[in-house]
Amino acid sequence: MKRSLRRALWATGAVVALAVAAVPMATASAAGSVTATFAKVQDWGTGHETKVTVTNGTSASVDTWRIEFDLPAGTTISTFWDADVTSSGNHYVAVKKSWAGPLAPGASFSWGYNGTGSYKAPLNCTVNGASCSGGGPTPSPTASPTKSPTPSPTASPTSSPTPPPTTPPPSGGRKLVGYFAEWGVYARNYHVKNVHTSGSAAKLTHILYAFGNTSGGRCSIGDSYADYDKAYTAADSVDGVADTWDQPLRGNFNQLRKLKRMYPNLKVIWSFGGWTWSAGFTQAAQNPAAFADSCYALIKDPRWADVFDGIDIDWEYPNACGLQCDSSGPNAFKNVVSALRSKFGSSFLITAAITADGSNGGKIDAADYAGAAPYLNWIMPMTYDYFGAWAAQGPTAPHSPLTSYTGIPQQGFWSDAAIQKLKSKGIPSDKLLLGLGFYGRGWTGVTQSAPGGTATGPAPGTYEQGIEDYKVLKNTCPATGTVGGTAYAKCGSNWWSYDTPSTIGGKMTYVKNQGLGGAFFWELSGDTSNGELIGAIKGGLG
Repeated sequence: MKRSLRRALWATGAVVALAVAAVPMATASAAGSVTATFAKVQDWGTGHETKVTVTNGTSASVDTWRIEFDLPAGTTISTFWDADVTSSGNHYVAVKKSWAGPLAPGASFSWGYNGTGSYKAPLNCTVNGASCSGGGPTPSPTASPTKSPTPSPTASPTSSPTPPPTTPPPSGGRKLVGYFAEWGVYARNYHVKNVHTSGSAAKLTHILYAFGNTSGGRCSIGDSYADYDKAYTAADSVDGVADTWDQPLRGNFNQLRKLKRMYPNLKVIWSFGGWTWSAGFTQAAQNPAAFADSCYALIKDPRWADVFDGIDIDWEYPNACGLQCDSSGPNAFKNVVSALRSKFGSSFLITAAITADGSNGGKIDAADYAGAAPYLNWIMPMTYDYFGAWAAQGPTAPHSPLTSYTGIPQQGFWSDAAIQKLKSKGIPSDKLLLGLGFYGRGWTGVTQSAPGGTATGPAPGTYEQGIEDYKVLKNTCPATGTVGGTAYAKCGSNWWSYDTPSTIGGKMTYVKNQGLGGAFFWELSGDTSNGELIGAIKGGLG
């Protein structure tokens, strides 16, 4: 499979401001009340995502809150997170999760839900028995007024004035893992701060930081300027605090450190290799212990040892061909990850992004992934980039089909084929994550709307021919059909395939039905500025 999107050429687009419709308009009044606001995060016609923010406008901590509201006809809640929600007809009751803890004076807490149909504002909303917009009497908080309030998660008075939301434990234990590309800070102007402002940080369980290099069979820095040297202004920093010339750590690493302080349950894993930098794994396989020693020394560097909770091996591909070919043998991958586990110990996260070639005798069969599985916390088959305009004349085909379909160009090149092959080799379902692309692949010179048409070459893209971000395609070439559980679109002579919130919902149903460990995606900057796709993953996982 191709993964040229992981080259630095595949740079980025600017972030636009989030626009939400908040109903009702509520503020924490001086009279002292608990309020609730509903904000439309996204609306894709057949469904929508809503964010509900509870604010404590009283002078004492509030141990619990209860929101009651009605939804207009044609709108129902299908999935929800970070609150316990029950319903009777169109009447809903949402109460605080036990893990959320007290709500400090002036603090806010957000939960969310996905609904069917287009977004409609709730009716008859009350919180703790009073109007959601404030002004009415609110029952006395159960906490004593003399009890010390829960500290605000805001780091300092110079930080962002709005306290960040609390990150809950992952729903059902499923993982929601997203890649952050280090080079995105250049042309794409996508920074760690955007993970926060888009609402994505509150939904993620893990960030994969891509990529470290494998030069000479050793773990090494990918881009020192982006990683730890770039100075951030207050405006671009996660917490609104500018870097200084003499501080020991700057760049993405310091921004990730700040993000983790805001979201204590969020973990960061440093990913090594990728399409461009996998060549060094061949040498690493000759001396796995030395490779593991080098990775340990780099990740545990005192300047950033607290930033990383794990290491990810993205070897494309052991005992097979990617950008270059490897002939280390079927045991090489297992030997490398075994050495890493021995070096890092049992508590450190060790993961792997692997081939999703489910064909007979294909790349999954080339390496002993099942033998490596006991040393790994989870495995991520890259179930995308199956088809693309490197086959310039086509046939057109979706790059991330969930299932097969009549006329698919290659047997075994769909997500379920890879998952079933890996499971058949003995890899536990809950160690497998389903992969998603936050981008589309496309051709030009196409006359046929349905898949299987001929083409004359790759469709134009913002940064690279044949590839485009979801946030662009949703407006420039909206989906017109689905095939194999994913979407496609024809606009003029261009033909694109990509996932939408709706097709992601179907894929998350598959994740749950198969008992998989969750989902992961490449990569954060391809999503909309309000995290439309990650919201669909979160809502679908439940």
